[in-house]
Amino acid sequence: MRRTERLFAIAEYLRARRTGTTAEAIAERFGVTVRTAYRDLASLREAHLPLVADRGRGGGYALDRSYSLPPVNFNAREAAVLISAGRWLSEMRVLPFTATLDSAIDKVRGALDRSAQRELQSRLKELAYVGVPARASRDDVRKAIEQAWFESRVLRIRYRGASEIKTKRRIKLERIVMDRGETRINALDLEKNESRQFLLDRIEHAETET
Repeated sequence: MRRTERLFAIAEYLRARRTGTTAEAIAERFGVTVRTAYRDLASLREAHLPLVADRGRGGGYALDRSYSLPPVNFNAREAAVLISAGRWLSEMRVLPFTATLDSAIDKVRGALDRSAQRELQSRLKELAYVGVPARASRDDVRKAIEQAWFESRVLRIRYRGASEIKTKRRIKLERIVMDRGETRINALDLEKNESRQFLLDRIEHAETET
C-alpha cells in the first residue's frame, strides 16, 4: 500500500470508530512500525484533519465528532449485511483482497450516523456465517497478489508443488477462482508461455516486479 493510500485508509479507519485507538493498534492494522504510525498521524494533522488525542479508557487518537465527509446512503440494515458478509470473507481467507475488503468495511461503517451505528452493532450480533474453513495462506502473499491483480503487474512467486518440490515462477494473473475453502490462481507462466493454475495456500513467497 502506497503512503498516500495508507493515509486515506487511516483517516477512514478513524472516522469509522466510535472510540479512540492507539498508534500501536494503527501500526498493527496497516502493517507498519509504530514510528511510521506516529508520522502518519502527524501528516494527517498537517493536512488539517481534526485529529484529537484523549487519555484514559476509550481514549487514544480519534477524529473530532463534527468531522464528516459526503455521506453514502446506507441504512443500518444494508450496512449490517455488507459488513457481516465482508467480515466472513476476510476471516475465511477465501480471497486475496482482504486489505481492500477491510478498507471498504471501514467506509461503510463510517458512512452511518450515530443512531444507525448503534443499530448496526445490534444487528451484527444477530448474524452468523458458517462455512468450510479455508486453507491458510500468508498475509504478504495475499497483499502481493492483490497489488499485481489491480495494477496488472508481473508477479514472482515461490511455489510448493504437489510433490513438495519448490519452484520459482514469473507469472501474469489471468483469473482468481474461489471455491469454498480453496483459492486457485490462474496465470500465464511467462517462462514457459503457458497457462497454469496455482493454489493460493501453496504459494510460499510472492512479490511484484518493479
